[in-house]
Formats: sequence, C-alpha cells, structure tokens
Amino acid sequence: MRRIKKYLSNETNVDMTPMLDIVFIMLIFFIVTTSFVKESGVVLDRPQSSKGENSVIPITLQIDDNSIITLDGRDISIDSVRANIETARAKDPKAGVIVKAHEKSKVGIVVSALDQAKQAGADRVIVEKFR
Repeated sequence: MRRIKKYLSNETNVDMTPMLDIVFIMLIFFIVTTSFVKESGVVLDRPQSSKGENSVIPITLQIDDNSIITLDGRDISIDSVRANIETARAKDPKAGVIVKAHEKSKVGIVVSALDQAKQAGADRVIVEKFR
C-alpha cells in the first residue's frame, strides 16, 4: 500500500457565506421589529374670519432674524412679553395675538413668546412668517 502524503499548505480559506446569511437575517429581523413613532408638531389654532362683526386690531409681535422682539415699534425683552400683551388686552379684550417670526429666529424665543401670549389670556394666537 502506498502512503498518501498530505501536503500542508500555508493558505487557509474561510467561507464567508454563512456569516453573510446570518448578517442578512439579523438585518431583516431588526427592520421588521423596529417600531416607528410619528412625532407630532405644535398644533396652532387659527381663528376664523369674523365677517360683519366689529373689526379688532390684533396685537402684533415681530421677532427678527436676531431674535429681537418688537411690539408697537419698540423692542421688548422675552421676559416682558406677557406683561405687554396683558396691557394691550386691557384696552381691547377681544384682540388676538399675531406672532410674526423670521425664519432665522431662534425657535425657543418663538415658542416662549407663544407660551407667554397664551398665559396673558390671548385665546387666539397666530404664527406667521416674517421677512
């Protein structure tokens, strides 16, 4: 009988197919089991037009691109928005508030102005784009 000589080679090959199968199965598993959450934004109530009623001049806050708040042509701080709106609403209690915010203004300032307008008793608050 002949002896079979086994030659050892220095190269070893690893079959990557099973590992790729496992990776694809895990990818499919994670895609299927992922739950997607729909995030809701800020809901704004827009007032209906009142035809035939006495026209009310709204209180207009302007927030420019540097996040400076202007009311009736004068600059006010974010902390005094509520007091100024309460003073203006004392003259006309039915007046709504329009917040005209520049698209480059800080979102925190705009939201704070909206919150303070609601706290001042304004039941109608509108947000518009200001350029």
